[in-house]
Amino acid sequence: MDRDVCRDQVKVYQRKRKPVWLRRSLPTSPEYEKVRRLIGESSLHTVCQEAKCPNQWECFSSRTATFMILGEVCTRGCRFCAVAGGKPLPPDPEEPGRVAEAARELNLSYVVVTSVTRDDLEDGGSSAFAATIRALRDTIDGVYVEVLIPDFQGSEIDLQCVIDAKPDVLNHNIETVPRLYDTVRPQAIYQRSLDVFRYAAKTAPSMPLKSGIMLGLGETDAEVEVTLSDLLAAGCSILTIGQYLQPSKDHLPVETYVTPEAFDAWKTKALAMGFADVASGPFVRSSYKAKELFESNG
Repeated sequence: MDRDVCRDQVKVYQRKRKPVWLRRSLPTSPEYEKVRRLIGESSLHTVCQEAKCPNQWECFSSRTATFMILGEVCTRGCRFCAVAGGKPLPPDPEEPGRVAEAARELNLSYVVVTSVTRDDLEDGGSSAFAATIRALRDTIDGVYVEVLIPDFQGSEIDLQCVIDAKPDVLNHNIETVPRLYDTVRPQAIYQRSLDVFRYAAKTAPSMPLKSGIMLGLGETDAEVEVTLSDLLAAGCSILTIGQYLQPSKDHLPVETYVTPEAFDAWKTKALAMGFADVASGPFVRSSYKAKELFESNG
């Protein structure tokens, strides 16, 4: 993208009050309450709730959710994320079965599974991902499973454990541009995240690889374009682009609110660069409309 194409096409609002396109009502519905209650009664967690996703009302009302395994406490302290950090409990061996039963009760044909980062575990939680994939396949005929995984601290053995379970989509978020890693996600390494894609593309070339990036943290257009090029070169083919929203006053502030027109411009650019499909918009998150993105690449 030309250096200032987004700025030439639309105004990027500097950080002030939330713009009109980011204001939405949060209605409830009978379906929303059913999903919320089922998750609570099953002693499960969703990234929708833990990360304060702005789409949870829409998704729950459509009887969809992104299951978050391995507890609700993360061993990392990313400054953009609302998931609690600290010392987590040991993994629950019964959790994969409960996820599968909840997905069956929700009548899901496409299930997204993510986790907190568990650097405290010898395998980084990779065996829990594999067990959950297997439980879903044993419980729901013909189910498709997308996993949104951490970087497993660069362990190819742990990554291979997940790949061997044959998820239909392997997702790992790059989150931001390399210059901002020390500020935004200080315990992560940009090249290590790219290595997740390089390894998966080499060992499972037919598996769709997906990633997501946030805008509004102070990145430049040129930096975003370089990051998208790096993802493509590493083997990523599906992309989500969304607006960073500050979960609380203790998290990083929003530097810019990017307009819907600018998100449309980024989608056009990313597709022209070679991504197979792109979801781009203020409320887009890594698992938003995941089934639709997968099916459009089928």
